[in-house]
Amino acid sequence: MPAASRLNTDPALDNLEDRRILLREAVLDAGALAMGYFRDGAKSWDKAADDPVTEADLAVDALLRERFLEANGDDGWLSEESEREPHAPDHPNIWVVDPIDGTRAFIDGKPHFTICAGLVVDGEAVLAAVFNPAKDEFFEAQLGKGATCNGKPIQVSDHAELEGCRMISYRAMFDDKHWRTPWPPIDISMVNSIAYRIALVARGDYDACINLRPQNDWDILAAELVLREAGGRCTNRDGEPYRFHGKGGKNQNVIVANPTLQTKLIDKLTEFEPKFPKANQAKK
Repeated sequence: MPAASRLNTDPALDNLEDRRILLREAVLDAGALAMGYFRDGAKSWDKAADDPVTEADLAVDALLRERFLEANGDDGWLSEESEREPHAPDHPNIWVVDPIDGTRAFIDGKPHFTICAGLVVDGEAVLAAVFNPAKDEFFEAQLGKGATCNGKPIQVSDHAELEGCRMISYRAMFDDKHWRTPWPPIDISMVNSIAYRIALVARGDYDACINLRPQNDWDILAAELVLREAGGRCTNRDGEPYRFHGKGGKNQNVIVANPTLQTKLIDKLTEFEPKFPKANQAKK
């Protein structure tokens, strides 16, 4: 069913405006909470090798969970800091949260982290917020209603060629020996948070983003809806769209741009055979 007709007929979306307001207010409050830790310094430790977490991650996680589930007790919940909750996939409505995306930047005192939250209804993202409180940038989207940053509509750039592309990605990838032909001249930058990278493409600050490492639902769900509602396209390297099923599985990689440029990036990636897994080798 097309998005517009589904939004008008699906009973699960009757109170979507209330949920949108809830999402905005909760994420803004979570940003204020995170900034207290950011200014004063937060305790951190490793959950696993090269996988840091801070007390701020856990505090933001607890705030968002309380706010979302207190208002809608029948909803499911999936977060990076509580991803093993077994009931989440059984709910038609699931809040998908990354309390702080870009934790390493947060620890290092860099303003390149975001708080990400989105609502999935029957496997489809319908609401999203990506907030960088250090820069006071609040990206927001609703399915079929467009995307905004701080209340102003945003749109992806119309740059359609690889040459001259403003790319946000890891520079080393473009110098890798696996390319059959070199890239044309492009401008490469990087920030830590994958959600922030996608949001910056959605706003037109950059033309494209490539990340070939696996990402979880909570890493990209909210930013993907912002990007899509801003006129962009985000798929894996095989050009396949994501399925956000609420189980915390990994989408294999992230290729982001306007539709014309994104198609050319997918074609270019056929020249690259790195060690990363192909998207069709999905994690079970």
